[in-house]
Amino acid sequence: MGNRGMEDLIPLVNKLQDAFSFIGQACNLDLPQIAVVGGQSAGKSSVLENFVGRDFLPRGSGIVTRRPLVLQLISATAEWAEFLHCKGKKFTDFDEVRTEIEAETDRVTGANRGISPVPINLRVYSPHVLNLTLIDLPGITKVPVGDQPVDIEQQIREMIMQFITRESCLILAVTPANSDLANSDALKLAKDVDPQGLRTIGVITKLDLMDEGTDAREILENKLLPLRRGYIGVVNRSQKDIDGKKDIKAALEAERKFFLSHSSYRHMAEKMGTPRLQRVLNEQLTNHIRDTLPAFRSKLQSQLLDLDKEAEEYRGYRPDDPSRKTKQLLQMVQQFSVDFEKRIEGSGDQVDTVELSGGAKINRIFHERFPFELVKMECDEKEMRREISYAIKNIHGIRTGLFTPDMAFEAIVKKQVIKLKGPCVKCVDMVIQELINTVRQCSDKLDCFPMLREETERIVTTHIRDREGRAKDQVLLLIDIQLSYINTNHEDFIGFANAQQRSSQTNKSQSSAVNQVIRKGWLTINNISIMKGGAKEYWFVLTAESFSWFKDDEEKEKKYMLPLDNLKVRDVEKSFMSSKHIFCIFNTESRNVYKDNRTLELACDAQDDVESWKSSLLRAGVYPEKVMAVESETTAATENFSMDPQLERKVETIRNLVDSYMAIVNKCIRDLMPKAIMHLMINNVKDFINAELLAQLYSAGDQNALMDESQEQARRRDEVLRTHQALKEALAIIGDISTSTITVPMPPPVDNSWVGGPGGARRSPPSSPTASRRMSSGQRPAPRGAPPPPNRPGPLGPFNTTADSPQAPSRPNRAPPSIPSRRPPPSPTRQAPP
Repeated sequence: MGNRGMEDLIPLVNKLQDAFSFIGQACNLDLPQIAVVGGQSAGKSSVLENFVGRDFLPRGSGIVTRRPLVLQLISATAEWAEFLHCKGKKFTDFDEVRTEIEAETDRVTGANRGISPVPINLRVYSPHVLNLTLIDLPGITKVPVGDQPVDIEQQIREMIMQFITRESCLILAVTPANSDLANSDALKLAKDVDPQGLRTIGVITKLDLMDEGTDAREILENKLLPLRRGYIGVVNRSQKDIDGKKDIKAALEAERKFFLSHSSYRHMAEKMGTPRLQRVLNEQLTNHIRDTLPAFRSKLQSQLLDLDKEAEEYRGYRPDDPSRKTKQLLQMVQQFSVDFEKRIEGSGDQVDTVELSGGAKINRIFHERFPFELVKMECDEKEMRREISYAIKNIHGIRTGLFTPDMAFEAIVKKQVIKLKGPCVKCVDMVIQELINTVRQCSDKLDCFPMLREETERIVTTHIRDREGRAKDQVLLLIDIQLSYINTNHEDFIGFANAQQRSSQTNKSQSSAVNQVIRKGWLTINNISIMKGGAKEYWFVLTAESFSWFKDDEEKEKKYMLPLDNLKVRDVEKSFMSSKHIFCIFNTESRNVYKDNRTLELACDAQDDVESWKSSLLRAGVYPEKVMAVESETTAATENFSMDPQLERKVETIRNLVDSYMAIVNKCIRDLMPKAIMHLMINNVKDFINAELLAQLYSAGDQNALMDESQEQARRRDEVLRTHQALKEALAIIGDISTSTITVPMPPPVDNSWVGGPGGARRSPPSSPTASRRMSSGQRPAPRGAPPPPNRPGPLGPFNTTADSPQAPSRPNRAPPSIPSRRPPPSPTRQAPP
C-alpha cells in the first residue's frame, strides 16, 4: 500500500459508519466512500464479487440491486460476513448472504421490484481482500419492468445523486466496452456532479466481448475520452460461467491471461485487472479520506459543540424524579412569564421578521384599527343635516324660533357619542384575541409537557376572559361619562360665535396639506383585463390630494395619478381562486375612476395590510362606503326635503358645533382607550402570570402528572444523547490516527468536454482520417502537446508516480485535445485474443 502511515484510515471510516448507523438524519455527516455507478448489466455486481472472491449478490432480470449496498471489505485471517441489521451473527456460507440480501431488500421495498434509498450494510472479512468500502447503487434503467412505477428511471437517478453529489464521495463509473463510451450514463452522471473530474474513476468491463478487430486500447491509455484519474479494464465472468459456477479464482487467472496474451493490452497488463483495480481503489480511497479528514474533524467538533449544552442537561436525567419535576415546573413557568412579557413589551432577541405579533400588533390596533373604526361610524352628511333640522323643528314645536336651540346640539351630540360604544367594544375584542394568540405562542416551549401546556393555556385564557367583562364595562363607563355632561366650555370647542368660521378654517388646513405624503408601498391592481396583461403590482404613493402609482419604487415612471375628490373605499369579497385580500376605490358620482373602470380594485397579501391602507386613505379624506337601509318613504321624504334660509343657517351652525365637539370626544376616547385596556387587561394579565399562575397550577391537580413528558421529548432526549456519544467516539477514533503520509498530487486536467455538462449536451470528438490510418498500420495517435509516453496519464491516473516512483516530478498541467471517437478498422495483422 502506498500510504503506510494511513493504513488504518478505511477501518476508521467503517467504525464511524457503525457509530452513526443508528442515529439516522440527526447527525448529517458525509463519510468518505466510493459509490459504484453504472447502467443495468454493466458488470457492477461482478466487479464487487471479484473483489470478495465469492458469489454473494442476487442475480436475475430487471433491477437486481434495489437498495444501496454498503460493502465494507476488511482484511482478516479468516473469511466470514456479517450484516449490520443482524449484528453478532456470522455468515460463512455466502449463499446465505445472498438470501439475506434478498430478504432484507423485500422487507423494505416489498416484492414488486420497487427501490428504496435505505442502505443495507454488509461487512466481509477475508484474507483475500484489501481494506475497502464501496456502495453498490441500483443500475440505471430506462424501461419499467413488471409492476415497477413508470418513473423508475427518475427515482433511480435521484437516489444515485443523493450519494454522488457529496464532495466526500468518489465515483466509480462502470461502463461496458461493447457499448459507446460517449453515451455512458455513468460518466454522464459523474460529469454532472464532478465537472472537473476530481472524484471520478473509470472502469471498463466486458473487454473480452468486443467485436473482432476492435479494442479499447485508446480508452485504457486515457487518450480517447480522457479522465483525470484514468481508466482500468477488467474482465468479468460471462453469464455462462456464472451459471456453470465457475470459480472466481479461476476467473481472475483467466482475466490475467487475457491481458497478457492480447496484443493490444499486453504492454499494460500489469496495470489492468481486478486485483489492480482493488489496489488502486484502496490507495485512492485512503488518500481521499486523508484529504477530507481535517474538514470532517471540524464538522464533528462543530456538531459536538452545538449539542454539548443540551446533552449536559439530559445526562443523568430521571423523568420520574419528583424534585426534578418541581424544579422544572418552576423554570417552565418563569420562562413562560419572561416570554410573555418580551412579546408584549418588545425584545431584541428572537425578532419575528415575517409578521407582527404580540405588543406590536396591539399597538397597531390602538393607533390604526381603532381610529379606522371610529371614522367608519361617521354618518352620512345628508342624514346628519336632516336629523339636525328635525331636532330644531321638534324643539320649537308649533312656534317658529328666532334663535338656534342648545337642546338640538346636545341631542345630536349624544346620539353620536352613543355610536362610539361599538368601535370601543370591538377594540377590546381585538386586543383579547391577540393576547390569547400571544399566550399560545409562548406556550410552544411547553410542548415537551403536553398536560402542563394545556393547563397553562386554560388558566391564563380563563383569566383573560374574566378580565374581558371588566374591561368592556369600564370602556362603556367612559362613554357614559361623556354622555353625562356636555362641556361646551372646553378650550378646544369653537362655540356659537365661531361656528360660522369653521368651514373656511377647514379649507385652509386642507390646502396646507396638499403635498404631504401619507404612505408609500406595493399594491396589485386586480381588475386589469387579461387582454391588457392581467393583474400587476405597482408602487403606490398616497398624498393628501392624490393617489399615484409608478412602475417601481424608484418613482421615475408614473403610470397614473388619481385625484381624491369624491372617492370612497369599500371591501371586495375575496374570490375562491385568489389568495390575496382586495378592497376597491370608487367615485360617489358614478364616474369612471381609472380609464374605463368604474372601480379600482387593489389587492394585498394580508388582511392587516388592507386595514392599514384603508386607515391611511382615511387620513387623506377617502372614507369608507356607508351602507344604510332606509325605508322608501323616508328616502322620498329626504329627497323632497327643503329648508328655508334661516333654518339652513341654524343647521349649518349646529353641524359645525357637533363636528367640533365630536372631535374633542374622539380625541379623548382615542387617548383613554389604550390606557384603560393596558391597565385593566394587559398589565393585569402580566401581573397574574408573574404572581398567581404557579399557585393556580399547584392547585389544579397532581403536579407529577403535569410534568409527564411527551413521547417526542423522550425520543429527542435519547437521540441527542446517542448523537453526542457517537460524535465523541468519532473524534476519539480520528484522534488515534496519524496523518503522516506520502503526498500524491492530483493528475493534471484533461479535455473532458466530450461528456455533456449539467445541461445534458454531449459532443463527440471529431473524426480524423489520419488517426484511422495510424490505427491500420499498428500505430496509435498521440494528442498534440501530450507528455512523453513514460509519464503520460495511464489507467492509474495519479498513482503511476506513487506506486512505481514516489519521487517522480509531477507532470505539466496541460490538457490534450479531443481524440477521434471512431474505432479503428480491423487490422490484417491483428488476431483475436485466444
